[in-house]
Amino acid sequence: MRTYQVSGGADAPVVPVERPVPVPAAGHLLVRVKAAALNARDRLIVSGTYTAPVPPGRVPLSDGAGVVAAVGDGVTRFRVGDRVLSGFHPDWIHGPFTGWGDLYGVQRDGWLTEYIAVHERSVAAVPDHLSFEEAATLPCAALTAWSAVDGVGPGDTVLVQGSGGVSVFALQFARLAGARVLATSSSPEKAERLRALGASEVVDYVRTPEWGAAVRELADGRGADLIVEIGGAGTVSQSLDALADGGRISLVGNLASGGGLDLTRFFRRGAALRTITVGSRSDLE
Repeated sequence: MRTYQVSGGADAPVVPVERPVPVPAAGHLLVRVKAAALNARDRLIVSGTYTAPVPPGRVPLSDGAGVVAAVGDGVTRFRVGDRVLSGFHPDWIHGPFTGWGDLYGVQRDGWLTEYIAVHERSVAAVPDHLSFEEAATLPCAALTAWSAVDGVGPGDTVLVQGSGGVSVFALQFARLAGARVLATSSSPEKAERLRALGASEVVDYVRTPEWGAAVRELADGRGADLIVEIGGAGTVSQSLDALADGGRISLVGNLASGGGLDLTRFFRRGAALRTITVGSRSDLE
């Protein structure tokens, strides 16, 4: 079978190789991969800048969908021909977060391959109305967004930062829940797309570096009830300016450099900070 692995070289960070098709062990499925999706972490993995060491030869990508081609002994959740998609955390099935110890593309081979053998508990069924390409976008970005906006509803104001995958999913989920959504962007074209997806207002953070105050004013002068924080240390100060008293920040990423969190301001805002660790398989389902 054709697969792709991390080479560790700058000129060709990912190279094609031929490997034998895996034989599913007891409790495992052999999945023929039909689609795989790219996330920001995948770029870090193949460039050698991820937060955890990646051994040469590792197959990248955490997100994929395909068809069950064979099953091992004792499999009960799926049968040959079923459509499945990956769970971001292969061993986090339900309940509280279990840690970052075993991830596709880092500790185990990922979904950039023709076939992959996975435990039946590590995948979810693809709904009939979704294509393989659509399903493959869900395990990381969509589930992260779902977890980030958990609990919002009518009357809430949510702020999303930028137009990356998590923010676009969070915008749509929050709107479906009945919340009002504000957004930041640096591009007029992206701002129009965000409005088309349901954002009521978009603040240009390049033209308005102090965008936190602008967001607060747009949110009826009281601020956003929930902020999906993508930038981390580089943007959290502005997020505190944008946040309502007693509001929540869902910390998804740390993509912008900066000075970090002013705990005094955070305390005075009465804010709650929750780090988002994508989600379990049951969350995905």
